Amino acid sequence: MENLYEHLSPMHMDVLKELGNIGAGNAATSLSSMLGMPVDMTLPQVNLVEFNDVAEAVGGPETMIYGVLLELEGDVRGMIMFLLDKKFAHMVVNILMGQHFENFDQMDEMSLSAIMEVGNILSGAYVNSIAEMTGLHINLTPPSVNIDMAGALLSVPIIQFGAIGDKVLFIEENFTSDAESVMSHMILFAEVESLNLILQKLGIA
Repeated sequence: MENLYEHLSPMHMDVLKELGNIGAGNAATSLSSMLGMPVDMTLPQVNLVEFNDVAEAVGGPETMIYGVLLELEGDVRGMIMFLLDKKFAHMVVNILMGQHFENFDQMDEMSLSAIMEVGNILSGAYVNSIAEMTGLHINLTPPSVNIDMAGALLSVPIIQFGAIGDKVLFIEENFTSDAESVMSHMILFAEVESLNLILQKLGIA
């Protein structure tokens, strides 16, 4: 099967970047509503990168990080994974639950549920943006959250999609509030047929 990711033109990438920008804007709005406070976001960085570069971008393969994973179903099939560092997770838990903690071992089930819901809301913002622009029907599976080394977390999409290619759409965001500034990273991997369908619906396939 041809690896469409290896043959995306600059025009294709511009459109995918715009999808990422719109989704990120909606994500900031959703996060602001969830946290009950203003949340702004600098212009996200949207690029097509190799799996290995994703791990390096979040501190290296051995960096401990939160991973929130959801699968795409319906007209588009694929996977979304949010990678949230400790600072981002701490901000969310502190605001929502009034809890302060210094390491991963202090996270309880309620705290992890809060992190999972953030990933669910942010993913929904992106998926809804794609659905609205393309008219496609896209569902998200319930999210799962794990704390592990970045390399281990990224092995999940590598195992499932590695036969198609070694690149993903990588979106890096910087959210800011009155309290602090935090980073989040998202990878989006759609199956080749799904990516083709998205591009066709946008009139650029």
